[in-house]
Order: sequence, then structure tokens, then C-alpha cells
Amino acid sequence: MISKNLPEDVTEFVVNALKLYLHLPETPLKASANDRQTAANLHTRGIGLATIESALLLASVRRLTRSPDLPPLAPIRSLAYFLPVIEEILGNPIQEEYLDYLRRKTGMLSSKR
Repeated sequence: MISKNLPEDVTEFVVNALKLYLHLPETPLKASANDRQTAANLHTRGIGLATIESALLLASVRRLTRSPDLPPLAPIRSLAYFLPVIEEILGNPIQEEYLDYLRRKTGMLSSKR
């Protein structure tokens, strides 16, 4: 549940950011209070949903294409896991064509699992 104290635009942003997060493979089935706070903090920082989506997809593709010879990674338990990749995207934005590729690749890889 989103806090009733948040302005409507922040609440909408948090809901949309969490939808992006929860639809990824290897993420929880529902968001925690910390996830909601992390999303609200991203809104406060002025980070857009497109940047968040780019980071989520990039990190997911990296995880899903990791060498099977390496030990498996633990499931993602927090939206905060993606904060370093969000910072990476802020410094080096992803082009729309590559974002489309990441969407397709994530869909293909997650359907194989």
C-alpha cells in the first residue's frame, strides 16, 4: 500500500516504478515498504520512469545472460539493488533502439526460465 500522505503525482510515479520492478524476472511478487520509499526517493531526485526502466532492463539482461558456469546469484529482494545501474544510466543514457532491444531480450530470456 502506498502512503496516503504522498501527493497524487508521487503516488502514481511510485505505482508505475514498482510495476516495472515487479514485472522483472527474479524480483519479489510484491513490493516492500523500502521499495516504495526507494521509488518515492527516485521521484524526489527527478529521475524519470524511462531512466528507471532502462536500468531495470539492463541489469536484468546482465543477470540473465550471466555465464551458467558461475554460481547462481541470489534473487533480487529490493528495488535498491538497481540504484547503481540507475546512476550508470544517468551518466550514460540508453538510446530508444537499445531500450527496445532490452525489452525484447528480457522477455525472451525470462520465458526460457
